[in-house]
Formats: sequence, C-alpha cells, structure tokens
Amino acid sequence: MNRRELLKGAAAAVSLNSFPYHLLAGTEKKNANDRIKLGPMGVELSRLAMGTGTNGVGGSSNQTRKLGLHGVADLFRAGFDNGLTFWDAADQYGTHPHLREALKSVKREKVTILSKTRASTAQEMRADLDRFRKEMNTDYIDILLLHCMVDGNWPEKKKGAMDVISEAREKGIVRTHGTSNHTIEALRTTAKTPWVQVNLARINPAGVAMDADPQTVISVLREMKAAGKGIIGMKIFGAGKLRNKTDECLQFALSLDCVDCFTIGGESREEMEQLVKKIPAASVRG
Repeated sequence: MNRRELLKGAAAAVSLNSFPYHLLAGTEKKNANDRIKLGPMGVELSRLAMGTGTNGVGGSSNQTRKLGLHGVADLFRAGFDNGLTFWDAADQYGTHPHLREALKSVKREKVTILSKTRASTAQEMRADLDRFRKEMNTDYIDILLLHCMVDGNWPEKKKGAMDVISEAREKGIVRTHGTSNHTIEALRTTAKTPWVQVNLARINPAGVAMDADPQTVISVLREMKAAGKGIIGMKIFGAGKLRNKTDECLQFALSLDCVDCFTIGGESREEMEQLVKKIPAASVRG
C-alpha cells in the first residue's frame, strides 16, 4: 500500500487512538517557519500562521478577550521572533487593531496579513477595504477571503464583492484572494470557481468542526490543488476539541499533499512556542 492509499484509508478513521500517524509522517523535516509560496500569485508566508479567531464571533475572540490589545500584539511580535510571518485576522474576530499595534514594531513588508470579509455587494466591499486598511494601518492586504461560505451558489450572491476584490488586486491593494468555507457544497463550488486563488479549509483527522468527513474533504482539496489553488488548513485541532491530541493532529496536517500551510490560534506565548517545537518532530517518522 502506498502512502496516498494509506492516507485515504486512515482519513476515514473515527478513532484517533487507532490512527497510524507514524506511518503517515514523511522523511523530510518541516518547520513552522518554513517559507511557503501560496497559490498562483506566489504570496510568501510561513508554514504556520498565527490565528486570532478561536471562537471568534461578534468582533471578539478567545485571544482578544483573554489577552487584550497589547497582549495579542505582543504574541504576534513573539511569533515573528520565531519566524512566524503569517498573521491571520478577520473583521469578525475584531483583531485588526491588534495587528496595527504589532506593526508598530514589525515592518509591514516582513509579514503576510490575511483578513476576511462578510461583504456581498460592491458597495459593502469597497467600504470594508477602506476600513480594514485604516484599522490595520496598511496600504494593502496580502490575502483577502470571503468569510464563511455556506451556500453552493455563493459566487452568485457574492459577485459584487468579488468584482471589487479583483479590481483591488489589479491595483495592488489585495495580493491574492479566495474564500473560507463551512459546508461541503460551498467547498465543492470553491474548487470549481476560477476566481478563487486561495482557500481556507477545515481539516483534521477526526472530522471535528469540518465540512464533511476527512476523506471527502481531502478529495475536494486535491481537486483544488490540481487547479493550482493555494490551500491553508484551519481547525487543525478541531476548534480546540482535539487539544489532547495535538501531536497526532499536527502529524496528520503535515502529511497532507493538498495543504500548503495552516493556521492555529494559540492563546499564549507558551502555546505558540510549543507549536514551533512540535511541528518538526511531527513531520517525520519517529
């Protein structure tokens, strides 16, 4: 049985205890701060993104509630010192001001910023682009995603916003764009939509907080990769429900040939530094 066949079968497993992680791990060590070029635009970033939206809703998240403005900014700066140059924010998390604070001591061109919008119309999208950049004190956004697509016909509903984002990319205001998804129907549409250059996809070995079972999601992500799209994994620890299986979840994510990088929302400097240490060990066979 080859590694791809093993991965396909293992991804369908429900029990983490029986999952053959050591067989899935590769021979090449991977690091959290590896430089990755994402999608057709080749946007460079670190393998691990610093997420800010653990239970992010209504303009706040675990990170903002627990750490506050300066605490989150300090966490970003600590991550940067560890080579984590990929910062994952969203309007829904209320984390733009926290990035702005961190950028007071980190050069803007040294980091890759991802944000997400709920806009649907052209007017809403123009307003968000202006507001987001003011909130983060930046002239451009590296990766801009339509946030939380759930309908299979989302391109029809989001056409106005998509047109404005495309225009912004041509002007250098946005470097690359795409979606995050929260249903398998929306994910399948994303795979078939040329406008999407980058996708933020929910993936973990237990199928927790995902669009479908791991095997089904992986098949769609491989379709995306074949189309040249960049893929960022999220919900690597199942929105925190798999925190007692971090080594296994990391090994699973690092083994996937259809995931370029991933975002995890650490809530302390200790958590972030533990992730940086764990990733190399999880990437290779023991």
